[in-house]
Amino acid sequence: MKYLVVLLCITFSINLSAKNPANFSVPLQQEQFIADLFEQLVKRQVNSSVAIERSVSTLLKNYPEKIDIVLKVAINSYPDEYKQIMCGALRAEPALTSDVVEIMLNANVTDSSQVVSIAMTEEPAYAKEIVSTAALQKPNEIENIVRVAILIEPVIAKKVVDDTMLSYPEKLLDILTVAIKALPNQVSSIVSNTIKLFPNNAEEVVSTAVSSTNGKRAREIIETAIHSGVSEEQATAAAIAGGASSADIAGL
Repeated sequence: MKYLVVLLCITFSINLSAKNPANFSVPLQQEQFIADLFEQLVKRQVNSSVAIERSVSTLLKNYPEKIDIVLKVAINSYPDEYKQIMCGALRAEPALTSDVVEIMLNANVTDSSQVVSIAMTEEPAYAKEIVSTAALQKPNEIENIVRVAILIEPVIAKKVVDDTMLSYPEKLLDILTVAIKALPNQVSSIVSNTIKLFPNNAEEVVSTAVSSTNGKRAREIIETAIHSGVSEEQATAAAIAGGASSADIAGL
């Protein structure tokens, strides 16, 4: 199999050097060249189950600057194989992760959850860029984007949640709710971090956190708020506003 891949690379390197798309001045000619080459690569793959992924990867390793055209061609030809297309692109050029996410979201071949999930699974090191790009392209889906990202990579949850809150302060409480529901065992750290970032919204944070846990973590949330600089009276009142009962507040 490795021999076949090497042979293909050599064969196409010769063709590519003789007919480099960079030499074409007309975008349609470039796109047609890439489309023809892509189909040749797909047909020559021995393992058809990953043919599209490997073909996309081969093209992008040769022409990373043509990512828009390569992905457009692949998506137009095989829209249902968006996962293979994404994996091929991300494995070929991890540094282009943001571009891949943006292009796939704008192509509307699947929902934002799937795009973020695939990207996070393939390139968790680019979590910040993935979430930021997805949120920018789909601002109405920020909560779902954050939820998917932190469920896939809980270890980077704090960074993702903090960065998104700071970028979209108007979505603060929505993001807080999503984070707590996705990672209920981290409620204390989430509340603490949020109050540190937005001290003027401390009472709203407490109320939202209590509401998000149905009052079950009220005592814990109140104590966390107190340790974060909120008075016991304010924290307790905020918890009650969030739906906590006397028993919840007492930790019974």
